[in-house]
Amino acid sequence: MKKIKAIGLVSGGLDSILAVEIMKEQDIDLLALHIINGFDQDTMRIRSNISLDEKKVFLDKKADMSKSLGIDVKIIDISEEFLEIVSSPGYGYGKNCNPCIDCKISFFTKARELMSGLGADFVFTGEVLGQRPMSQRKQTMDLIEQKSGLKGILLRPLSAGIMAETEIEKKGWVKREFLLDIQGRSRKRQMAMAADLGIIDYPAPAGGCILTDENYSRRLKDWFNHNAGKRLTLEDTVLLSVGRHFRLNDDVKIVVGRDESENGYIEKVCEEDWLAFAAELPGATVAVQGELEEKELKRAASVAARYSDAKEASGVEVIVRRMHDERILTVSPISGDELDRCRI
Repeated sequence: MKKIKAIGLVSGGLDSILAVEIMKEQDIDLLALHIINGFDQDTMRIRSNISLDEKKVFLDKKADMSKSLGIDVKIIDISEEFLEIVSSPGYGYGKNCNPCIDCKISFFTKARELMSGLGADFVFTGEVLGQRPMSQRKQTMDLIEQKSGLKGILLRPLSAGIMAETEIEKKGWVKREFLLDIQGRSRKRQMAMAADLGIIDYPAPAGGCILTDENYSRRLKDWFNHNAGKRLTLEDTVLLSVGRHFRLNDDVKIVVGRDESENGYIEKVCEEDWLAFAAELPGATVAVQGELEEKELKRAASVAARYSDAKEASGVEVIVRRMHDERILTVSPISGDELDRCRI
């Protein structure tokens, strides 16, 4: 007789860790699935660091997660296809640019698509009823289950005790007495469980999706507002997480690196844009994007002067370069007040 097998969607957070622990008490085979959509803060950090080998980092992450959870972990990257969801979510955004309902549907759909090839009978997650206002209300959880094609074969072990009995339980694949009845936003029970199990290495419960961040969302909305008809790319999304962003006018935007690593990333991905940096002085790399006239180029140079070691000088030599066109402009650093008015 074939042994029942389940795929656990895991984020690496405490709830998904505990869901795996609960499922280990059942007499079934387990496989964890970790999906990368490109908007978690770790992935942004990895992709914005040109010195890191992304493939190796994700292989190391797979090994670390497998060791931590005690079961095999499969990692898949849906970053490219997820861009369409971020650009036009069918169920809208949350407080910022977070398309949580569409995100959950896409993750669960991917798990369902993999079930046959992996020989799995059902899917489980670490979701808690009522924990998140957009995607973990009862009505929304039912919608996500239906739209993903997992109706009746999706289990939420942390809250299943206060939810309707699933086909999984009715068929005897899992024992309901092992399932919990957690609900709401408090993490006290989960933290107590973690302590009892000796689990101490888990992320803080703030969430890692950068689309919930107000500053990042403001930059993304600005991108949508000024790039009508253009397709959002992975490089666009990563660049929005890097540096300081300013809009000089509707046609011109500048990005200022905050450290050597960000300067390197900006120089790599903005190589076809104008780049500005103080001549022979430590300072930031400034990328100038859009159609601009000479006055905007000088203004961008004044930003580079501001973010150099000569920000108090009356005149600073700034190199401005695009492809094979390079020149030196002598400019005064832009004022703090003017810079604040341009800040995105």
